Amino acid sequence: MGGGTEAFPDLGAHCEHDDCNQLDFLPFTCDGCDKVFCLDHRTYKAHSCPKSEHNSRTVVICETCSMSIEKKFGEDEKAVLARHEKSGSCDPAKKQKPRCPAKRCKEVLTFSNCNTCKKCGLKVCLKHRFPSDHLCKGTAAAGARLPVRLPVRNGLDCRDKRSLQSPSPSVKAY
Repeated sequence: MGGGTEAFPDLGAHCEHDDCNQLDFLPFTCDGCDKVFCLDHRTYKAHSCPKSEHNSRTVVICETCSMSIEKKFGEDEKAVLARHEKSGSCDPAKKQKPRCPAKRCKEVLTFSNCNTCKKCGLKVCLKHRFPSDHLCKGTAAAGARLPVRLPVRNGLDCRDKRSLQSPSPSVKAY
């Protein structure tokens, strides 16, 4: 089946879907079945491609360790899980999700709510990201209950110790 028009016979292609045969000047070639389709029938589902699964990626989640294992086309899920368990990479200790180590905090640490303390290297949730909130062992003020960031807010760390004393008045009032 040739495409194009009388003036341009090599331009475009006819859709190979059974019910369509539309002349399309920008045809799509299916990477599964290597047939040419129009815009309406270009997806695997639209033209019922028999080889639609050859390029797709599916994974199976292991119930023991919560690891995802890639499943190849035509492979059984039970066989994939059995191969994973025999490989030695299945560790039940990996299933436990990391939690914030701060006292009385049960927040699960994920990539979006995890913060690593720059002083002690501890991974904590966003609520406990300041050294004073998780009783950081990397600071001198770990035993103190005052926040470490308090002097910064008051501006005391920028001053000299002499400037903390009130200056003597130049004129004495009687």
